[in-house]
Amino acid sequence: MFNLRNKKRHTSSLTLRVSGMMVIALFFVVQITSAQVIWAVDSTAIKIGEEITYTIEVQADSTDMVVFPEGQTFLPLEVIDAYKIDTTYEKAKYKLIKKYGLTQFDSGYYTIPRQKVFVNDLIFETDSIQIEVKDIVVDTTKQKMFHIKEVLAVTRPPFDFSKLFFWVLPILLILGVLAYILFRRKKRKEVRDEELPPYEQAITALKVLDSSNLLIENKSKEYYSNLTEIVKRYLDREVDDAALESTSDELIERLQLHKDAGHFDFDSDTIRHLDQILKRADLVKFAKMHQQSGQAEADRNTIETIINDTHEAIPEPTEEELMQNQLYLEEQQRKRRTKRIIYGVVTGFVVILITIVVLISTYGLSFLKDNIIGHPTKELAEGRWIKSEYGNPAVIIETPKVLVRNEQAVSEEMKSQFKSHETFSYGRLLGNFNVTVTTMEFMEPVEMDLDAVLEQVLVGMEQMGVTNMVVKKDTFSTDKGIEGVRAFGDFKIAGDTREGLQKYEVIIFGQKTGLQQILITNKKGDTYANDVVSRIIGSIELEITEGEK
Repeated sequence: MFNLRNKKRHTSSLTLRVSGMMVIALFFVVQITSAQVIWAVDSTAIKIGEEITYTIEVQADSTDMVVFPEGQTFLPLEVIDAYKIDTTYEKAKYKLIKKYGLTQFDSGYYTIPRQKVFVNDLIFETDSIQIEVKDIVVDTTKQKMFHIKEVLAVTRPPFDFSKLFFWVLPILLILGVLAYILFRRKKRKEVRDEELPPYEQAITALKVLDSSNLLIENKSKEYYSNLTEIVKRYLDREVDDAALESTSDELIERLQLHKDAGHFDFDSDTIRHLDQILKRADLVKFAKMHQQSGQAEADRNTIETIINDTHEAIPEPTEEELMQNQLYLEEQQRKRRTKRIIYGVVTGFVVILITIVVLISTYGLSFLKDNIIGHPTKELAEGRWIKSEYGNPAVIIETPKVLVRNEQAVSEEMKSQFKSHETFSYGRLLGNFNVTVTTMEFMEPVEMDLDAVLEQVLVGMEQMGVTNMVVKKDTFSTDKGIEGVRAFGDFKIAGDTREGLQKYEVIIFGQKTGLQQILITNKKGDTYANDVVSRIIGSIELEITEGEK
């Protein structure tokens, strides 16, 4: 059985000053052939959690193979640390010293079992040693009493910048992407608004080409590349939208088809001159042909003439064509707008996904769920707690939420036996978290069997839908030494298809004229709920009736 009072005394952070403590060392020696084994402990009586040093000393030759005990071979004592082997040389012998740090966290008498030391093919066994682990005694009668302090205003806790970072970073990334998309959209619109009509753009490009020094620097390839691109771009916008992607022969063929179909009133000489210039440009660009002096300037002038003739040959659009063109432009604009929206949504989703992946890989999935999505018991554990009295005789307890009184029907028979019967609770008994406090005050003093009362409580839980209940029983003591009985374990809810079990804690205190009961249930594996339960149980205080006093 586990004694909670002993555990609380053990986990207390008080440092007790112990004077006049005698350290006892027991030495045992075995000698067989040339090897000698000595073992010792520095004390046979310790307080809970103190360390015992268990030493094994082997004196052997340099050629001997020595193997010391490894692992938890000292049970029921726990090995805190296995220190490194200390080797010394003395009188033509090697002395190997191995030390182990042992402890125990429950009071009582324990036996360190025999330990085996291997020296070559020989086995040396140490004797078992009796150890006493003493409890820490606290004299509450000598504890100085202090006046109750006044209520102080509590300052707000410091702001958690880490939470702000995890919220602001994704928002900033999304805003940055949206700002970039809007800025790029604005720049493109400005470029479109500033774009000249096809004819003016082509003439302006020719003038820019005239002001370049490509011909002076003998860069004919670059010159003809710019020249052919100017005329192709003009034809692409005004005549055939496939002109830029077409080869020279394909472009001439398509222009001839447009002329034959009557789409444009091209002059045959215009198509023929364009064909000659395009072929000459291909030879200059790909065959590195050197053209005659003045040929590039003549071809430039011919291109300008072709652009002028084509501009004159293009008929003015009708109102119907203008309307269709306007509708086409609006449709294209709508498609571009939809495309940008899709790109923005996809980009934002990718940014959010990357942020989630980074958070999961850095802090884990549970951190993301608990801090971003939220966790109900985490909010209970980290929220503001309330300490209050419930029932009569009162149970003084600290809880994350105020317990609400439950009105219950009381029979006439119970009214004749009880002065009061009250129940206070938060949550549902079969939910994720519940705490229920029940108190009863009897009309007359009663000698009660707390184990029988506890059994009735467990039966009542089964009647409410609890199945597969695992029951562990123990005694329980408050900080002031008031003792009761405790049952704890886990159970399954009948008809519940969810995976996992529920945990429960039932603590009952009996007085001559009263009964006090605390019941807590929570989902098993919920670390936040475990912290809440531990804090609630650690805060339990009771009102003592006059009869008990």
